[in-house]
This record gives sequence, structure tokens and C-alpha cells, in this order.
Amino acid sequence: MLRFLLTCIVLISFLSAGHSQNYDESKVPAYTLPDVLKTIDNKPVRARGSWEKVRRPEIVKLFEDNIYGQMPTTFDGIKFSKTADDQRAMDGKAILKQVMIEVFKDSKTVQINLVLFVPTHSAKPAPVFLLINNRGKENTDPTREKKSEFWPAEMVIDSGYSIAAFHVSDLAPDDKEAYVKGVLQLYPDQLKADNGMKAIGAWAWGASRAMDYFEKDVDIDPKKVIVVGHSRGGKASLWAAAEDRRFAACVTNCSGNSGAALARRRFGERISRINATFPHWFNTNYKKFNDKEELLPVDQHMLIALVAPRPIYATNASKDLWADPTGTYLALKNAEKVYALFDVKARLPKTPPGINEPVYKSKIAYHNREGEHNMTSYDWGNFIKFANYNFGGRK
Repeated sequence: MLRFLLTCIVLISFLSAGHSQNYDESKVPAYTLPDVLKTIDNKPVRARGSWEKVRRPEIVKLFEDNIYGQMPTTFDGIKFSKTADDQRAMDGKAILKQVMIEVFKDSKTVQINLVLFVPTHSAKPAPVFLLINNRGKENTDPTREKKSEFWPAEMVIDSGYSIAAFHVSDLAPDDKEAYVKGVLQLYPDQLKADNGMKAIGAWAWGASRAMDYFEKDVDIDPKKVIVVGHSRGGKASLWAAAEDRRFAACVTNCSGNSGAALARRRFGERISRINATFPHWFNTNYKKFNDKEELLPVDQHMLIALVAPRPIYATNASKDLWADPTGTYLALKNAEKVYALFDVKARLPKTPPGINEPVYKSKIAYHNREGEHNMTSYDWGNFIKFANYNFGGRK
């Protein structure tokens, strides 16, 4: 009984010491965002060359060191093998390929199970949506006995796109202890480093290994791979697109804090809360900024800017204030100046569009869907329209 009471006291203290969440815009503190176009030594960036050679690498390093961790790029070998091949999937509309991706390093191996559907009657290699699946594996059921609007494969195939997915558990189980049983077995030094990769980084790393496979598949257009993620998966899709520029576009759905939403607004979920609940997602250094968002050398508009000039689509849901819709929109708007370096004209309005009023005819796209924290067929329908606009598909 005494232990229970002590636990309650600690929990109450934890919740009262900066961990209560704000959903009142009038209580958002005054803040100043780091200037995405000013170098560490305070020099302005006015041209693509200085962005590419100086500022962009600086920002990548700041995110690696302070939030997501380093991104290892070396391994001894990689192997692709089909574990299933159905030429008549979806009543003949698609080809199903189940691919085992094996990565080898220092006599250790990680295996990534990729599910891929390709439209049967595509006249040329097809673009592909790649989902970093952070929900149950049944959501991406290759047999299609179970179907989910979280991954509406039939809708995507009917639109002329391929659709693929892998599950985060192959890379790092989403558990504060078991997350080490995956990619991090190949890179144990990351666990010892304060800026070492953890689960979010591992999931992004896995997306890049799927990209390695797409470059070898003659049915896929490797120049039109769109990495997609929802919530924690949306944080990973952003980081994957920032680190790996082979991804042609990024979709980050309801990714919120440490995803597409500005941290300095202290609205909805905060850094202290996410680090306490999910200590295995981000590097050790990130915990220095618990309740000290103003000390971060970056904010999420700078992560979005790392995707430039490639297309990016961020979303929110009306009942998901936890993910801070306003902060997400402001992050997109504050990234526009980097897109402008590449002569990309901003198409987002000055203020957030209304509920269910998507802005998808743009390289920087956005919508706030009516409803809960989820990824739905409504979201996917707009992702397809966004891809059509940017990649010249059906309008």
C-alpha cells in the first residue's frame, strides 16, 4: 500500500511539473524560430549553392546530434529474395511480391519483410507509395483477406500506383527495452553514443533499405518513390526523406511533436512528455530539451525544409489537437523560404485552410481532416491527387 501511495505521489508530481498539456492558443508562449536561412556562424543563405553546401548539411547534423541520432550508412552486404509472387492478385489487377531484404554487417543480419503490389497493366515502371507501418501487420495483409483504410491497397492500385509496406518491428520493436533487437544489433555503438540512432532512426533506415530494393525492381520507378508514415511513422517518414534524397516525395500524416509540428509552441504533446512515454524513440541528447524547447538549435520547419525542393504533404485531424494542427501548418509555412530558393512558388494560403479543404495542387501540401488521429481513405485519396499533380499522373 505504501509503495502504491508513493507511486501516485511521484506520478502527480510528474504531471504537475511541466507535463500538463496546453490546448489553448492564448497560452502559447512567445517564441522565436531559428532562422533556417542563416548559418551557425550567422551568415545569410541567399542561393541554392550555399544552402546545399553549407546550411543543409549543418541542419542535418543538428537534427542527428540533438533529436533523431546518427544515420549509419555502411554495411557488409544486402540481399533481396522473393518469398511470394502472385501474378493474379486483386482479381488480376495487381502483382503481389513479398520480398525479404537481408542486410549483413559484422556477421549479424537484419531481415525486413516488404509487401509490394504493382498494377498489372502498367505500361511503364510505376511510382510507389511506401508505408512505414507502425500499426498491426494485419493492416498491410498481403492476402487481402483483411483490408484496412490505413493502407487501402486496392484504391492505390486502381489509381495506377504501386503500394508497399514494411513493419517497424522488423527494424526496431516499438518497446523501450526490445527496440534494440533489430537494426541496432548491426550498430551497437549507436547505443553507447548520446547522439546515437534509436527506434525512429532505425525505422527511417529501413525505409532506405526498401529504397535500395526499388532501385533493382524493373516494375518500379525508383525516381518516384513516396515515403509515407502516420503518427510516429510520420516522424520516421520525414526523417527518412531528410536523410535519403532518393525519396521523391514525403507524406507525414498526423505526425505532431518531433514530426511536422513546431516544438516551441508548447501546444499539445511536448518534448518532455514524448521522451518520458517513449524514451526509445530519440537519442539521449534530446532529453536535454525537456521543458526547454527554446534551447533547441532547430525546430520542425527546418526538418521540412530538408525535403526541399521535393514535394511534401503534411496532415492533421480536427479532433487531434495533441498533434497541433496550427503548429504543423506554421512549420510548413516557415519552410517555404527554402523552397523559394529552388523557384518553388508557395501555394499554401496565409492561414490554415478549413476542415476537409485540402491543398494538394502544391509541392508543399496540407489538409486538416475531420475526425480522429488516424490515416483514412480520405487521406489516401488526397495523397494520390498530390502525387498526380507532382508526378504528372491522372488529374
